Amino acid sequence: MKKAHTFHIPVMGIGFTIDSPLKVAQYGIDSVISLVDDILLEKLRKVYSEKFEVPYKEISDKVDDFRAKRITSYLNLIHEQTEKKFNQLKNITSEKSKALKDYIQMLPEYSSMKKDFLKLTEEGVDFSKLKDWANKNLTMGSIDVNIMTKVDKGNYKNKELLPIEFNDAHAALRGYSKSKLSSSLVLSAGMNPRLYSYISSFDDFFPDENGTIKKKIILKVSDYRSAMIQGKFLAKKGLWVSEYRIESGLNCGGHAFATDGFLLGPVLYEFKENKDVLKSEIYALLIDALNETNRTVPKHGLSLKITTQGGIGTEEEHSFLMDHYKLDSVGWGSPFLLVPEATSVDEKTMEKLAKAKEEDLYLSNTSPLGVPFNTLKGNTKDFEKQQFIDKGRPGSSCPNKFIALNNEFKKTGLCTASREYQFLKLKELNTLEISSNEKAQKHHKIIEKSCICVGLSTSTLILNKMSTKKTGDGVSVCPGPNMAYYDKVMSLRNITDHIYGRKNVLTRTDRPNVFIKELSLYITHLQEKIETVKTSIDKKQLRYLLKFKNNLDEGIRYYKELFLNQKESFVSCKESLIEALRIEQQKLVLLGIEIEKL
Repeated sequence: MKKAHTFHIPVMGIGFTIDSPLKVAQYGIDSVISLVDDILLEKLRKVYSEKFEVPYKEISDKVDDFRAKRITSYLNLIHEQTEKKFNQLKNITSEKSKALKDYIQMLPEYSSMKKDFLKLTEEGVDFSKLKDWANKNLTMGSIDVNIMTKVDKGNYKNKELLPIEFNDAHAALRGYSKSKLSSSLVLSAGMNPRLYSYISSFDDFFPDENGTIKKKIILKVSDYRSAMIQGKFLAKKGLWVSEYRIESGLNCGGHAFATDGFLLGPVLYEFKENKDVLKSEIYALLIDALNETNRTVPKHGLSLKITTQGGIGTEEEHSFLMDHYKLDSVGWGSPFLLVPEATSVDEKTMEKLAKAKEEDLYLSNTSPLGVPFNTLKGNTKDFEKQQFIDKGRPGSSCPNKFIALNNEFKKTGLCTASREYQFLKLKELNTLEISSNEKAQKHHKIIEKSCICVGLSTSTLILNKMSTKKTGDGVSVCPGPNMAYYDKVMSLRNITDHIYGRKNVLTRTDRPNVFIKELSLYITHLQEKIETVKTSIDKKQLRYLLKFKNNLDEGIRYYKELFLNQKESFVSCKESLIEALRIEQQKLVLLGIEIEKL
């Protein structure tokens, strides 16, 4: 069945989209739940069970396989309550039903569903026919889930390491697999071969003879090569990737997995030009694998979607990406942090986000995963972190241990943001015979790590009036650079009107084009990389910098040709776009000279 909308809400943080499907799926909008924090999911299941007056039995951490069971139970509750809301919307009792009216009004003007409905109401059809039409045509948004593949900590019981299927990501996968959901699993943060192989243990991920897959796989990727490698790996297990979700390497929220200078436009172009190759090569491997394992082979080919997300901010950009690159959907993330009807953000954090300017949004090294992390200056988790540093007790108590992945001091693992790890690391640092300047730098790198697995959940606790006694009330928030151009709290109707060009919610007129912004971020990123190797550089690092610079050069050439050839999109701002490219190219020339000097 065709999707109602041409946008989706990506996963944001741990808690910000944890109950988004319950808020938006009834209107046909897809959204994604993070499965990192089973503790939060269990707390929220209790809250919603009481709200919806359904039986609740706690799943304590003393229960075998408690993580998977908590995830299954939470997802089943969300599934049941979302379907209930959607069925109420379809089985309207009045022609003036507000929920139905909201559903139709939020659809894009070009939607055939919207046109059909308006035609029916203009013709004055009787109420029973209208109800029948709603039942046949309205679609519910997908309740998708996200697993960060690298957040796959091993777990222990009575000091004995449990089998790998009890690792965090493996247990999350099992929890989703055993749920009633028919939706998609979004895999992000790179390839985890053991986790990917484990997916083949669950029948719901395999196609039936009609090509229907109950639980589909979405791969979040930043380039074509990565998509081909991961897609082939999964196909050899008999698993089909139904969607490749291309995310900007830097112009996004959360963790930023930067490419080697490959820009979004050229990457999307490569997918567009090679979609048939990608599909046919991987499909051939899939069929071989299904035959070898005596599994059902679909009678017809399987569908493949290409989508994108990261920094999109206007209807013109949205439509251009959809039309020019033949995409199936475009993700809108950060702006939805200012939409209480769609996400879970506490009031104080929302105020900070609305006031944030470019200089307040930066790429930090605070994540214990060791990946650059988009951060908001002045977030209360960083304030809380600084208080501990000032007391001479840096680090977090680490109540959840989801990112306890470092084995330097403990075989069971420690999080680099934990008090225990930072104490041991600083003790080790004091024994090193290095200059005071180098020691100060290393000291800062140790204590700058922040407890994001708690911080990214706290907003949900505050919003639902749950206790923060154990975790503290500091909030981490991870918006993308695009957040700087949204300065007010919006309704769901406001943001959908903006996405589809019915209304402009941006008050600023200086927001850069999505492609120019990303290019600018990459040039700054290259500059920072040059700075870090200035004192000592080897041939490998030099080759990498040159490759990075050359990829950006090619990207600029691609954009120049793209903008010059546009007859419909970006016409009114074509000259300013070409000028912005020229400025960025000048910066790149200067960086090229710096690299040559190295």
